Amino acid sequence: MGLPRGGPRRHNGGVTRIPGTLLCLAVGAACYGISHFVPALSALLIAIIAGIIVAHAVTMPETARPGIAFSAKILLRLGIILLGFQLVLGDIIALGWGVLAVVILIVAGGLAGTVVIGRRLGMSRSESILIGSGFSICGAAAVAGVESTIRRKDEEVATAIALVVIFGTAMIGIMPLILGAVPITDAQRGYIAGGSIHEVAQVVAVGGILGGSVLTSAVLVKLARVLMLAPVVTVLGALERRGGAPVPSGKVPPLVPPFIIGFLAAALARTFLDIPDPVLGAIKIIQTILLAAAMFALGLGVHVSMLKKAGAKPFVLGALSTCLVSAIAAAGMLLVS
Repeated sequence: MGLPRGGPRRHNGGVTRIPGTLLCLAVGAACYGISHFVPALSALLIAIIAGIIVAHAVTMPETARPGIAFSAKILLRLGIILLGFQLVLGDIIALGWGVLAVVILIVAGGLAGTVVIGRRLGMSRSESILIGSGFSICGAAAVAGVESTIRRKDEEVATAIALVVIFGTAMIGIMPLILGAVPITDAQRGYIAGGSIHEVAQVVAVGGILGGSVLTSAVLVKLARVLMLAPVVTVLGALERRGGAPVPSGKVPPLVPPFIIGFLAAALARTFLDIPDPVLGAIKIIQTILLAAAMFALGLGVHVSMLKKAGAKPFVLGALSTCLVSAIAAAGMLLVS
């Protein structure tokens, strides 16, 4: 009745990934469906929360674990590549060099400042980098993109993603109140929102609440921050290679990960090729489902016991990093616009 010798090993590649991968994709598609009918809800945010809830409610079967790990890494990278098709470089350049300089300052200053604050709090460099990347670039996708480039622990990745969910969701309620109360133009409100808020979907939610022309300027600034993922990952990869410390896998991180090259290639294709709108629409749906599937998989790794073990320091760093990024964005955008 037993399997032939070598059978399980032969199936440990693609076949055993199927149950977990299909589960994550099904949840990702469901989250996309919910966000499609309720645009104020982000598919990625729903997926992360769903993963956290499921992680506390049930124990995932062993047969699903390979596919969950596959979704958290490979599907995520495919989603990031397709994210490049949202970027039209001409629209971003049209923001003006002043606004673009502030975007660079937000990402560089936010990331470096978060690492410095994390060091003061006694936190590890890797966890500070993950939190700083998520808060200064593009949320959970940035955390997951950077984690493949640096030496880090799995629980640090999960903590950083949980913080993105907590603080990013809070900003949906807080930012409209603050920006709506100050006497500035809609364009300035959009620039500050796009420069401060973690996830693209969270920026869309805030822009929609504020109304007017806020949404357009906010999304363009946010996409400019997304574009910064490529140079940040490249620089971090170079620093890791120069450090030369051993990594768990025994492999030296690549200078430019292949998914970052794919991300840039997609952005260039969107900029210079005449891609039909229906194709772009289909790509965006696939990209959202892939990223939502990956976020669900990552959410399955977040547990309250893990957050309790991490202590208060990551939450303090998340709060300070949010304030730092928002302060740079507000001061910089008001100065140049």
